[in-house]
Amino acid sequence: MSSTADKILFSIIESPAHPRLEGLCQRLGIQQVRLPSQRKALKALKRTMPDWVVAEFFYGFGNNYAGANVSNLDVFLASLRATAPAARVIVLVDKAQTQYVPLLAERFVLHAVLTLPVTEEDMAAILRDA
Repeated sequence: MSSTADKILFSIIESPAHPRLEGLCQRLGIQQVRLPSQRKALKALKRTMPDWVVAEFFYGFGNNYAGANVSNLDVFLASLRATAPAARVIVLVDKAQTQYVPLLAERFVLHAVLTLPVTEEDMAAILRDA
């Protein structure tokens, strides 16, 4: 029987649409590390290797990503791949941007993609199946 005890989940919260995971993580014995930005997540990655990452996807419509990156997640996911390659990534996306997620999936392994709003049951099913 596998246990989620001692598992670490990075929850990168960049908008109010991000689901609250405190209760679920507590029930599953997962330590949630709440991070308010990609910058903070990159800093935390230098100290801690997560087993899970839950982050929102924002497509790079403007010049912010200059064609080199698809979204707000590219830099973090590149660092994650080097630091914690076994970490499972759950991407949360607004319905209007779902068409762009395959571009990210071409570059990085995504464990799951959930369309917002995401319920605790949606997250529980993914975290329990691992």
